[in-house]
Formats: sequence, structure tokens, C-alpha cells
Amino acid sequence: MPAAQFRLLGLAFAAADLLFEVDEKGLVSFAAGAGQKITGQDDAELIGRPWGELFTENDRPVAEALLAGLEDGERRGPVDLGLADLDRRVSLCAFRLPQLAPRVSCALTLSGRLAKAGGGLLGRADFEAAASNLIDVARADGLQLELSLVELGGLQRQRGALSAELAAALDRRVSGALRAESFGDAAADLGEQRFAVLRKKGEAPEAVARRLSRVLGAALEPSAHGVHVDALASPGRMMRALRFSLDKYLADGAPPQAATLSDVVGLSVEKTVAQAGAFGALVRERRFKLVYQPVISLVDGAVHHHEVLVRFEGDRSPFAMIRMAEELDLIEHLDRAIAEEAAAKLRADRSGRLRLAANVSGRTIVSPGFIEGVAGLARGGDLAGRLMFEVTESAAIDDLPRAQRHIAALQDLGFKVCLDDFGAGASSFAYLRQLNVDVVKIDGAYVRELTSSGRDDAMIRHLVGLCRELKVDTVAEMVETQAVEDVLRRAGVDYAQGWLYGQAAPQPVFPAAGPVAARRRGAVESWG
Repeated sequence: MPAAQFRLLGLAFAAADLLFEVDEKGLVSFAAGAGQKITGQDDAELIGRPWGELFTENDRPVAEALLAGLEDGERRGPVDLGLADLDRRVSLCAFRLPQLAPRVSCALTLSGRLAKAGGGLLGRADFEAAASNLIDVARADGLQLELSLVELGGLQRQRGALSAELAAALDRRVSGALRAESFGDAAADLGEQRFAVLRKKGEAPEAVARRLSRVLGAALEPSAHGVHVDALASPGRMMRALRFSLDKYLADGAPPQAATLSDVVGLSVEKTVAQAGAFGALVRERRFKLVYQPVISLVDGAVHHHEVLVRFEGDRSPFAMIRMAEELDLIEHLDRAIAEEAAAKLRADRSGRLRLAANVSGRTIVSPGFIEGVAGLARGGDLAGRLMFEVTESAAIDDLPRAQRHIAALQDLGFKVCLDDFGAGASSFAYLRQLNVDVVKIDGAYVRELTSSGRDDAMIRHLVGLCRELKVDTVAEMVETQAVEDVLRRAGVDYAQGWLYGQAAPQPVFPAAGPVAARRRGAVESWG
């Protein structure tokens, strides 16, 4: 081999652990490097192997989309992929050299990171968290990023015309194509055929749309818009602008009319000022209503209490409004107003059996003003043992010791405290260790899958056992079938809530009690 070729090979290996070529049939036609280390096979044994088999089933569509989108003379990557034969991840780059066509040159670099589970598109919350981290990484590395907002026209129509199996295959192709465009695997499904991708800046949005069309086929009609991520803007400003961009895209189907996220911040501030004023007036004037969903005892099937939920005038989504209140730091005002309305409802009740649970945000529970306000309500009497507070958005608690002091203060006033959306993650158990609550509400994501997932079933049993040792009651939400209720009862869950027992109603409803579970007869209710 001439010295020049050795030099090129040496430089290539300095940047990658394994070099290989893929032919027009999708087979490895050449391999050189650390094949044994990466794949468990020598370089020679890789020849003739389908190249997609190098990667996990979840990540294979990403690799396939990367190559399918290549044009002559174009280099793409790196993309982050899991190896099929090793519990590790690699970075893949690909280059289509016209002189070697139709073969594609590929380079793998072993990252050393453990393989991750899943492999599909992110949800919005996870995308925002990933984007926050990746913007910091890009800033440190001197990379320029952009937020690409993508709509795949015709996707819902095509899904509806396919069988479940073929629709799932289409979703995998879409996921792979969008992840192949991303920086750091940051691609999200926003719903309604709309997606968000954080990617390296450099191409016009129209080029991204054309490549997606080439990879996914003519049946879909991709469109893309790009907003540049400024390197010098503060992370907090960038994330506010990113959230505003996503909100506007979902609401209007179009991105904000701004070239950079810094420009978006200006638009966001104008809108925020208007929204804050409107929301403050809405709360002051009590232009919302409360609805009540029953929570039943799995001891005897009778209603134990009702969760208080808020509804806003018109068709405005409670989730969107509450999220906006969190973003505008106005959630405490709403929480206090709901607590006051719940207290008035309890005092107006003459039956003596009404008990309510009102939500309080993790941001609010650390506020001394909220605790003082509740103490004022308690001085009016007739609330102890009848009102419970459910702490939601626990991730927003930025001072756990203070939160525990405030929880203890509520308990001293005669109010029980519940930790909402309790799951299997380490953070949930950390909260349970540091917050001395009376009740935990099990995340509905686990409850819904109880009859089809043995893992979730086991998780519920272990969680209930732990709570029983800690003398903490348990509530399961999103119970929709008798089969799920049976699993919960066998696991020893105390209370249940969901459409099986009734949807939220304008007035508290007390449906007739169901049959008593023989194993639980004689158990004693624990609050009130």
C-alpha cells in the first residue's frame, strides 16, 4: 500500500474505531478496524453481513434513514446508536463518495456509554430536558444549533389506512428519519403530525423537508421551519423561548416569526405580560369552576373523598392553563383560590360526609404565603380531617427541607397531605424519604397497564408494601376496568379513582358502594 494510502487510513482510524462500506444491497462490503471489539466479529467475518444488524432493533431505522437521505458528496452524522451485540452505544457517520457509488462509506466510534432503553421519539417534557442539556454541550463545543419544527402532512391519513402492524412500522420509519436529523437524539413527537428536532445549524429548512420526503416516501408531505439557537444567550432565556416556540407551533401550526430564539424571547415577553394580566384577573374574579371526581375505598367500595379539579371558561384546556400558570409563576394564586373555594364548599355541606382533596403545586408548597393563607382558612373551623392537599409537580420543589416543614405545618392544622404522581423512579422514592406525607397517589401510567404488564403489577405490590411499613396510605388513579381494580385490591391498595367509578362532575356524587372485598373486611379507614 502506498504511503499516502497508509496516511489516509491512519487519519481515518484516528477519528473512528471501525470503518466499513455498505453496498447497494445493504451488505457490508469492506471492514477495517476494531470489528471484534465493537461487534464481536472479526473484520473479515463482517463482510457480507446485513449492515443494519449491527444495531439494535429500535435504532436500526435511524441508521437506515441516515443512509437513505445521503446525496452524492454528502456527509451526515454523527448519530447515536445502540449496538446489537454489545451493551454499548456508538456514533455513526456516513459519506457518499461519488467515485465509490453506490457504496457508502461509514465510520463507527465507540462512545463507551451503556445502551439506553426505548429508542423512539421523545415526549415534549423529555425533549425540553434533553434540549436544555444539549444546548449547554453545544455551547461548550462551539457548535451552532437550531430548533426545527416539522410537520408531516398526510401522516394521520396514511396511518388510518394501514393495519396496526403496518402503522407501527410507519411510526418506526418516521422516528428513525427524525432522529437521524437530530443532534444528540433530541427529536420529539408533539402530536397532530407535528414534531420538534434539535439539530446542527447549516441547512435550509427546505433541504430538511426534501430529505424527509425522500426517506419517507411521496405519500407524506413534510414541511420544516428553523429557529436558530443563539450561542451567547442565557440558558434560561433559551429554554423560555424554546417552550414559547413549541406552544405557538402547537397552537397555530406555524413557528414564531423570528430568526433566532433571542428574537423569540422578545415576542414571548410581550405575550407573557398580556397572559399574566389576563390570568391574574381570571383568578381574582373566580372565572373558573370546580368539579369533583370520587375516590372510592377498596375496603367497602364506598366514596371516601372527592378530588377537586379546576375547569376554565370556554374550551380552554386545564392542562394548558395550569402549565401556563406554572410558567408565569402564578400557580400559587390559583392554588390559594382553589383551596378557598374548596373550604367554602365544605362549610356549606350539611351532610357531614363530604371530604375533599385539593391540588397544590410543588412551587406553591414551598411558599410561606400559601401556608399562612391555609392557616387563616383553618381558623374558620370545620375543615380539619375533611380537607387534604395533593402535592403535584413534585419536580418543581426546589427546597425539600422547607417543603417538609410546610407539610408538617399543614398536618399540625389537621390537614392530610398526599404526594401525587408517585412512580417507580428514584426521584419518587427520594421524595418519600424526605417528605413525611400521609398518602401517595400511584401514577396512572402504571395503573393503566396492570393487567398486561407483570412488571407494573410487581412494582405496585412492592410500593404498597413499602407504604404500609411507613404507615402511608395509597391511592391508584386512572382505574378504568374491573380487572385493574381486582389487581389493586389484591395488592392492598387503599383507595382508587378513575372512570370506573365516575368522571368529574359539577357536584360531588356518592354512588352506591360496591361489594366488600372479603380479604379486606374489617379494615379501618385512615383519614377523616
